[in-house]
Amino acid sequence: MLLLLALASCSSDEFKIDGKFEDFGGNTVRVVFHGDSAMVDEKVEVDAKGRFTFKAVSLQPVLVNLYDWRGESLVSLIATGGDHIKVKGNASKALRIKVSGNRINEDWQLFRDEHAAFYADPNPSRLDAAIEKYVREHPGDMLSTVLLLADYSDYSDRDKMDKMLKSIEAKARPESLVQPFKDNPAWRGRDVIPRLMTLNLIKHHGKYEEIGLTKKVSLISLWANPQSNRKDLIDKLKALDKGVRVIDVLAEGDTLRWHNTIMADPDSWQHYWAPGGPLEQGIQLLGITSLPWYAVTDSTGLVTYSGPDLMAAIATLNAKRN
Repeated sequence: MLLLLALASCSSDEFKIDGKFEDFGGNTVRVVFHGDSAMVDEKVEVDAKGRFTFKAVSLQPVLVNLYDWRGESLVSLIATGGDHIKVKGNASKALRIKVSGNRINEDWQLFRDEHAAFYADPNPSRLDAAIEKYVREHPGDMLSTVLLLADYSDYSDRDKMDKMLKSIEAKARPESLVQPFKDNPAWRGRDVIPRLMTLNLIKHHGKYEEIGLTKKVSLISLWANPQSNRKDLIDKLKALDKGVRVIDVLAEGDTLRWHNTIMADPDSWQHYWAPGGPLEQGIQLLGITSLPWYAVTDSTGLVTYSGPDLMAAIATLNAKRN
């Protein structure tokens, strides 16, 4: 009996997610989070009634992202050992999915409900302003950290972002949430040149594709809607040497306008989507601090340029040819 009690106590390190998506029977849910020692990225089967269960061990709070089989973002939540979290809604109406099971998720759900119009607005400025206000007024609340790392979109001013994070009290700013962002070269500075061997992205009208970045010189163009200079961008990309492969990547969660935006693009390159945005594993090595962002890789995968200046990226390509 004592042995059984001892074994049962170990379950406090494990969290459980029970979900039900009414319109998602027979599909799969992709569960992604930074574990205690490595990135966890697992596919979970959904039964005919839309139900699924996921269990994992985590000693500290972690940000868990749920995606559908296409890589479309469904919902994010916070989990730690001992939590039993419930997720319910329609996969086709991601903004209305409800999360419960611990205080931080329930507070986050209240914030989402109160600011539903901001979350639905393609322009993120109103949501960013609401998050900034919450962080200022609630420095002792872990939700301030969660909102800043999960829902805030303006990472262009790293000093501002760093200042907001530091304004949150240490007890409300667990390293298990902050460290994955600190590991991003965008936070550390780009003193180390990365080598990018592959990218795993969703192909337009397709599934995940592993793109090999060796053997060819590539220009990676990452952007978010609205992109007012799209025509000028396309004209410049079309003028590139035929030996340069263009990898066009939408790097935001909202894909509704993606199809219309790229209709006028040429057929000479493929369009992809990074479901995790600039923090997608692999793309994060580019140290993105704003969008649009451009990166050039040589035939060995070495990143020879990474930054917001398209003309600088093109100059890097020209220097390689000369």
